[in-house]
Amino acid sequence: MESLKVEKIETIAEYNKMVNHETLHPLVSVVDFSKSDVICQYTRAFGFYTVFLKDVMCGDMHYGKNNYDYQEGTLVFIAPEQTYGIVNDGSYIKPAGHALLFHPDLIRGTGLGKNIKDYTFFSYDVHEALHLSEREREIILDCFSNIKLELEQSIDKHSKSLIVNNIELFLNYCMRFYDRQFVTRDHVNQGVINKFETLLNEYFKSEKPKTLGFPMVNYFAEKLNLSANYFGDLIKKELGISAQEFIHNTLIEVAKERILDPEKSISEVSYDLGFKYPQHFTRLFKNKMGLSPSEYKILN
Repeated sequence: MESLKVEKIETIAEYNKMVNHETLHPLVSVVDFSKSDVICQYTRAFGFYTVFLKDVMCGDMHYGKNNYDYQEGTLVFIAPEQTYGIVNDGSYIKPAGHALLFHPDLIRGTGLGKNIKDYTFFSYDVHEALHLSEREREIILDCFSNIKLELEQSIDKHSKSLIVNNIELFLNYCMRFYDRQFVTRDHVNQGVINKFETLLNEYFKSEKPKTLGFPMVNYFAEKLNLSANYFGDLIKKELGISAQEFIHNTLIEVAKERILDPEKSISEVSYDLGFKYPQHFTRLFKNKMGLSPSEYKILN
């Protein structure tokens, strides 16, 4: 396949110019695409946070490693410097929906700036988009409307905090809606957990710990075609523990069996489980079990 052309858009003003939207503030914008011009779609990388609310099917979107056939009423979150775009034949299209754009400089030094990494959905893959109910969509549009209303006021000493607070409110609603999506997709999530358990057990039965090392969350997320953040959030919501902790717990159960093998030393068991250094295995085992592998072997 021909490599995708990536267009860099560093500023809010550049993006507004592309869609023929007035720049009311250099660091934040709310775009109503029904009022924009037609645009030619490329894969783009933005220098700011971007949230798209799409109102129509709009073709095959390319994002990261995946293509995604957009559904109506989805929210997609894109962090600065991530690539995103619509794959088409270079023809011009009329976009539909809305977008919220805000530059990292807007939130620098604010509570939101300090906590922005808590909104892990900015690192989800596009096929993990947020699918909104009609009521949720109304709430999102109200948030956009409130931000836009503040942008239309004369700038004063309250402007920045009110704009940032409204963006934070919007993001908090999105966290709530993602929690709802995790619950309503419970049957899908359970399938992911079952596959994760199977992959993890197969990992320890294979030679992969010796060749690839200690099993990492990223490895299983990739095998399941999920972003590491989405996968981690899903496991935490479903099981109440992190994916890393689940891996550790499974490893300890495997280790307890292997430690009792009279043909294996503790060092050999640790290497077989993917540890470079036996002392790291001993530390994890003692932390989980309250006694060292050697002590466990003697007791059993």
